[in-house]
Amino acid sequence: MVSGNGGIPVGGNGGSGTSAEKRPNELLGSWFVRSGWSKGELARQVNRRARQSGANHISTDTSRVRRWLDGENPREPIPRILSELFSERFGCVVSVEDLGLRTARQSPAASGVDLPWTGPQTVALLGEFSRSDLMLARRGFLGTSLALSAGPSLIEPMQRWLVPTPGAPAPAEPAPAPDSRRPGRLSRPELELLESTTRMFRKWDAQCGGGLRRKAVVGQLHEVTDLLQDPQPEATTRKLFQIAAELSQLAGWMSYDVGLQPTAQKYFVLALHAAKEAGDKPLGSYILSSMSRQMIHLGRPDDALELIHLAQYGSRDCAGPRTQAMLYAMEARAYANMGQPGKTKRAVRLAEDTFAEIDEWDEPDPDWIRFFSEAELYAENSHSFRDLAYNAGRSPSYASLAEPLMRRAVELFAKDSEHQRSYALNLIGMASVHLLQREPERGTEYAAKALDIAKKVRSERVNTRIRKTVGTAVRDYGELAAVVHLSEKLAADLPEAAEAG
Repeated sequence: MVSGNGGIPVGGNGGSGTSAEKRPNELLGSWFVRSGWSKGELARQVNRRARQSGANHISTDTSRVRRWLDGENPREPIPRILSELFSERFGCVVSVEDLGLRTARQSPAASGVDLPWTGPQTVALLGEFSRSDLMLARRGFLGTSLALSAGPSLIEPMQRWLVPTPGAPAPAEPAPAPDSRRPGRLSRPELELLESTTRMFRKWDAQCGGGLRRKAVVGQLHEVTDLLQDPQPEATTRKLFQIAAELSQLAGWMSYDVGLQPTAQKYFVLALHAAKEAGDKPLGSYILSSMSRQMIHLGRPDDALELIHLAQYGSRDCAGPRTQAMLYAMEARAYANMGQPGKTKRAVRLAEDTFAEIDEWDEPDPDWIRFFSEAELYAENSHSFRDLAYNAGRSPSYASLAEPLMRRAVELFAKDSEHQRSYALNLIGMASVHLLQREPERGTEYAAKALDIAKKVRSERVNTRIRKTVGTAVRDYGELAAVVHLSEKLAADLPEAAEAG
């Protein structure tokens, strides 16, 4: 697994010195060599990404790439373009600093996650970012103006979620009578309509993947942000912030699902700010769990664990057992990817024990956590053992722990027409478990079923995992007829990555 090299001293990052003072950029050179790209290929990718972002003045060639490797620091937006390209290549966060480059300081709205924790600025940043996304909602556009944050630059700003906001909140105004309602103020039915629309978007995402309705969610978020700029009673303002937080989390989740990682992280951060303004700590913990899942996907389990512990600490006295069980399951995923079997097993057990307490919980669960069903519990815990198997040198013993849990998850999701993406992901998980158990024929059966669903679900995450699993099968069992047939089916059904919506 490739991870960031933020702790390595940066040598030869070029910049303002004379050519005699420049030294080769060893960090950039190391990432470049491991990428397998030629100088010409990297130059073409930089130019293509720059054109997508509207930076038509960028015209890079092999000699320019050679100067970067020799120590020259390129101007914006090239450092961020390089960060995004290498992050996509390696499937982990490769920051500008990891490449030994420097970047010009940008406003909080354009880059970074260390944003002001105040209501008016949260509204302004939500409005600005959602508007930019709607205008530039095509793959690559926002990516060139954003950089993924990781390590202390991500964790430390998120810790401020726990810091109390100065001053006590004003008491909620009573809802006005219908005939005395002032202009611009929302009625209870209007708020309920906004909530039901958010639930509908969440259902569509689970059924169809993030690529189909992402822009619709961003548009709804922008509308709610506009409503937050009008004078409202305190209770209405808090409810609007809660709705904005849910929509921003969903926009981030959909962006993550289609591969727009910097965009996803920005929405998650803004969602956490909105949840704080709403005074909704359980929702904030859920948003942090989404950020944690993204960090696991990007090869940063240490960051994922920090985010989950922050979520657990912030919601320990107010979140229900379903939410707490989900957080324990994500804690197990982080430990598994760190290769810590003892702590993984403990977190899995806590997730199971806490989930068993749901029937004793008197309060209704919010809609955003209802997805965490028995099937999801089995799925998360089986993936933890599967990840342990990979981190223990493809251990059959951990794969055997994953297999019955994954099989149960697949059985439950097969009966659930509302969560087709989860069904596909767990079919892929089952295929990977059988490959770990050296049962390629059974693995190809599950992968083929997942491929049939992937054709109907617009999820680059699903497509990427299928390609990775089939690639593993071809590498280890390429001579088998079933594997050959599966590889041909993949090439025919998913010839190229889905475009982000």
